[in-house]
Amino acid sequence: MITNILLLALPLVVAYLAATVWHRRFKQFANFPQLKPSLLWGHLKLIHEYTLKGPPDVHYDPVFATMAKELGNPPVMFLDLRPASYPMVLVNSHEVAEQVTRASKMFAWSTPKSPTMGALVRLIGPESVLMKEKENWKQLRKRFNPGFAPQHLMTLLPCILDKTDIFMEHLDRLASSGEEFSMLKHTINLTFDIIGAITMDVDFDAQKSESSSQGEFIRLYDQLLKMYGQEDSRFPWWMSPMREWRRYTLSNQIDRLLETMIRAKHTQQQQQHTTNGSSKAKKPRDVLSLSLQGSDSLSRALLTETRDQIKTFLFAGHDTTGILLAWLFYEFSRSPHVLQAVRAELDELFGPDAGPAAVRARLLAPGGEELINRMRYATAVVKEVLRVYPPAGTARMAPPGSGFTVTAGGRSYCLDGAIIYNCATIIQRDRAVFGETADDFVPERWLGDKAGIMSAGAEEESEKRDEAGRTFPPGAWRPFERGPRNCIGQDLATIEARVIVAAVARRYDFVKVGLGELDLNEKGQPVENDKGQYKVKAEMYNTAQVTAKPVDAMRMKVRLRA
Repeated sequence: MITNILLLALPLVVAYLAATVWHRRFKQFANFPQLKPSLLWGHLKLIHEYTLKGPPDVHYDPVFATMAKELGNPPVMFLDLRPASYPMVLVNSHEVAEQVTRASKMFAWSTPKSPTMGALVRLIGPESVLMKEKENWKQLRKRFNPGFAPQHLMTLLPCILDKTDIFMEHLDRLASSGEEFSMLKHTINLTFDIIGAITMDVDFDAQKSESSSQGEFIRLYDQLLKMYGQEDSRFPWWMSPMREWRRYTLSNQIDRLLETMIRAKHTQQQQQHTTNGSSKAKKPRDVLSLSLQGSDSLSRALLTETRDQIKTFLFAGHDTTGILLAWLFYEFSRSPHVLQAVRAELDELFGPDAGPAAVRARLLAPGGEELINRMRYATAVVKEVLRVYPPAGTARMAPPGSGFTVTAGGRSYCLDGAIIYNCATIIQRDRAVFGETADDFVPERWLGDKAGIMSAGAEEESEKRDEAGRTFPPGAWRPFERGPRNCIGQDLATIEARVIVAAVARRYDFVKVGLGELDLNEKGQPVENDKGQYKVKAEMYNTAQVTAKPVDAMRMKVRLRA
């Protein structure tokens, strides 16, 4: 019986697949720039072949960049990922990317997020603000905006400095022992401690010296993150059911711990409300308090929604900033003129005493906020690290039949039903924008650009500023993406990075080990190339672990500066 049903269904399945291939290949996407696909495997076979040409476990962005170069770097490129996933349109132009992420009559809050976001549901939860659309998204974003306002974030400097002090204690110990270590692990732990305090007013002790001393939450969270890897960008979850089951189990354990913390916070808020009555006591702005604000009872729906926002902010708030710092310290190790310029600027702003106590005193004194804003060269370094090594792009999808169309080079392209991937790695290395040094690390390119690094309030207001003050088009730099759904935590990330640079850059010398290690001459001295960087034995690169991370977790040594 079952066999007969399968035999009857087979022609229908074949007909459906044939119709889908015909529609994608010869109708909707026929006019898109694309490499020649395989009839059976679309572009999957080509992607695999191009991947094998690069280093092991290389991130897919450089692979896509090589494929796009073969086509002459078109503004958009079609990739047929059937049967593993939806078709994809790779966006290589900042002008097209702006059309995707800006608000429009069709999509009031920009093009909807891609359903492939579902692959992250164990990390961020089904009720995450990242998964929401339309009015549901707007209300959640509005609720949490006060917690990420620049004026509020500057009041968190003591917390950021406290966590940075712990980070520096680790670096002091590692400098004394001379041992090799993962810089990424330490920067990730640092930023997790910071986002935990800011999001939940909780100390997760992520920077404890021994993993056994870390709390249960951190251990479970670390295990969950390790369940994601390069293969997730290539294959759907159902091809690895046991791995997905493990993710499900770990996610449930994390959910239970978070729900316990949320209930305790709600009880505390209710007790404070009863004690203070209608007094005008200053309202807390941590994300957890904002989520529970005004709720007398903790319903199951509110508990779930709050839990998933916490998961989202914990992940997004620690991951990208930790990656940024790891790459920043790498560039300090290989770009001597950059490190020298940063140190000179810090000497001028903070005085000659580079000790942690002196830096803390200057930052927490009146005018400390202004010192951060005056770190112009350090800000340019942060901006250039995010340009050259963006942690992520954005994936969107217009529903089939919506008629969502972009224009590029005088041609129109309908993107309905395809993953629309704004590839920041390609967009931010566009030679038409950044010239012959597009692939090089050149912080100086940003010194004349008046756009700054902070979000500057509402995006529509920032777009009205004098364009004459910009060196580059606004949409050509998009590590936090743009439009209504840009990253809510971008100001926190850039404040954190500059504070940490102010505390760390003059105290340590950074030495890369393994990939990216300096290629010394016969006298044991580093040699500069024509770009003002030290020559290295082998170039560093990213791999995919949810976001783009240094493939070797940034193996380094540190030395106390003489």
